[in-house]
Amino acid sequence: MGQYLLKNAVIVGEGLSFNGGIFVRDGIIADVFDYSLEDDLSRQGSVSGAEVIDLGGCYVAPGVIDTHVHFREPGAIRKGCIASESAAAVVGGVTSYLDMPNNNPPAISVDALSAKFETAARDSLANYGFYLGATDSNLKEVEAAGSAGACAVKLFMGLSTGNLLLSDPDAMRRLFERSPLMIAVHAEDNEIIASNLERYKALYGDDIPFSAHPGIRSAAACMAATRKAVELALETGARLHIMHVSTAQEVDYLSEIMRHSDRITAETCVQYLWFCDDDYAQYGSQIKCNPAIKSASDRAALLEAVRSGALQAISTDHAPHLPEDKAGGYLKAASGIPLVQYSLLMMLELVKGGLMPLPTVIERMCHAPARLFGIERRGYIRKGYFADLVVFDMDRPSDMAPMSRCGWSPLTGFSSTIEYTFVNGALAARRGTLAEGAPAGMKLSFTR
Repeated sequence: MGQYLLKNAVIVGEGLSFNGGIFVRDGIIADVFDYSLEDDLSRQGSVSGAEVIDLGGCYVAPGVIDTHVHFREPGAIRKGCIASESAAAVVGGVTSYLDMPNNNPPAISVDALSAKFETAARDSLANYGFYLGATDSNLKEVEAAGSAGACAVKLFMGLSTGNLLLSDPDAMRRLFERSPLMIAVHAEDNEIIASNLERYKALYGDDIPFSAHPGIRSAAACMAATRKAVELALETGARLHIMHVSTAQEVDYLSEIMRHSDRITAETCVQYLWFCDDDYAQYGSQIKCNPAIKSASDRAALLEAVRSGALQAISTDHAPHLPEDKAGGYLKAASGIPLVQYSLLMMLELVKGGLMPLPTVIERMCHAPARLFGIERRGYIRKGYFADLVVFDMDRPSDMAPMSRCGWSPLTGFSSTIEYTFVNGALAARRGTLAEGAPAGMKLSFTR
């Protein structure tokens, strides 16, 4: 690995921003310089043998850690694979990801998990971790998940893409009692969703409008499952993480719960901070995802919860589907949006619109994922940490072509640019293009 001196940057992290530089050596942050300190400037001058990159006042932050992606391998590589989707990640400033288990075959065993690690070691351009999925009958696999390197256990309480569902109440309680790892939950109530769907079929037949999606996968469905998961966690002492929170009701409920328990945390996704139900008229199937994007008031509540810290992290639920998978009307169109390439740019737009402070974005997308999942030596700009870094210019517009294998995005044109992405101290991408000989990602390690 080479050496870099990234100079003339605005370094952002841990609630601070300052003019400085970063010295990277052998994949590690070897030094961080604060230009307001004379001693730091003189130390920077003593760095020899490094390739100097003058960032010209651009921002530099820790690489984004996306805790919720579906890279589709194995089983659906026509839509995306670890190679293609990790490439989309790094051009968007995402240097590490945690991939979901609803594959074909699903990652519900140590052997299936090992196979995914082998593929990622060969193909991933970003650092990688994988969830092990919970079922009604794989508790022994769950108990071995930590030693097998899983980042957490994923529990689907409602049917979504892949039909990986734990439905037996006794099995669910045993999972909460005995899982050695965090339980990350997709919280939607399947019975409520099914009842809502029948009601809309009665109204519209097979021609259900996409605007009905938040009425079918409703706030009540989310709230019922979230409450059930929280109650189980409180009874058993399990470590619980509620994923892709999409409603104001959940925010209010979880905010109160978190006052009394530090073993329950939650995150949302960029689409719930960006879109609302008014947007179905324009985007239709392109923004169909599970849970559904809901009302403008829900979006406002989620934005406030991210600002306040009631929602600790932001991810994407990146889910590539080919255009033909999104066709055929509401009942046939697949759920999921490819967003890993654009998540940081989306949040920077909210910063520029006055909706989110930049230090909060870095906290929720970089620091908090590392802290919540116990990811070792990543997520911060600190001496001795891996040099996973993203450089962005908030004054240069960009319009990156989608790099995901699915080939489309509902988003076009941003007022900021991802200038550089470094993965483990090596240049991985520059202005929407992969670097020649882009580096391989590393298997993430976790403190337990």
